[in-house]
Amino acid sequence: MKIIGKNDIEPKVVSADGQGNPAVGTSIQVLTPEAPNFVMRLFTLTPGGSTPLHAHPWEHEVFVVSGAGKTGGDREVAVGPGDAVYVAPNETHCFVNTGDGDMKFICVVPKGAR
Repeated sequence: MKIIGKNDIEPKVVSADGQGNPAVGTSIQVLTPEAPNFVMRLFTLTPGGSTPLHAHPWEHEVFVVSGAGKTGGDREVAVGPGDAVYVAPNETHCFVNTGDGDMKFICVVPKGAR
């Protein structure tokens, strides 16, 4: 077992995904870089911030920790603290902060996914 404190991981600014789609006001902390099968990441979106609109061949799971936002892409739905979101493979998606404070969510993807 390994315990990693989120405050020990420097946030990295997300400017675009690997396909050149832009992000706004978004940072990421990779919480479990040594896990063999899945990677847990913590995203922070500042007010008005968004992840890139994109799709990829793997699924991922998202859990909203704090803030208010919405999904975008194939399906637009309001999300908030305590909401879990399943993003199917090849589903076009993004997340947008619609609140006045930071929106934070955990995203789990297969190891090697970007």
